[in-house]
Amino acid sequence: MAEHTDYETRVANILKAELKRKGVTYAQLVEKLAAIGVEEKEVNIRNKLSRGKFTAAFMAACYEAIGSSAIRLD
Repeated sequence: MAEHTDYETRVANILKAELKRKGVTYAQLVEKLAAIGVEEKEVNIRNKLSRGKFTAAFMAACYEAIGSSAIRLD
């Protein structure tokens, strides 16, 4: 299995932290994404965040879906 790069780990942790701050579970994220026209399954979201392999567009969609307007890098 390929190792996570520092950046993959970092962005996955940033998104996980924002979900936690907002109190949004993966199941709720699926519903919120669907409301903005992005179809995902909970297992796929869990895998993306576990691997740290997802696009910037996916991250932006997640932020929009949960009502976050800024990505905190620290």
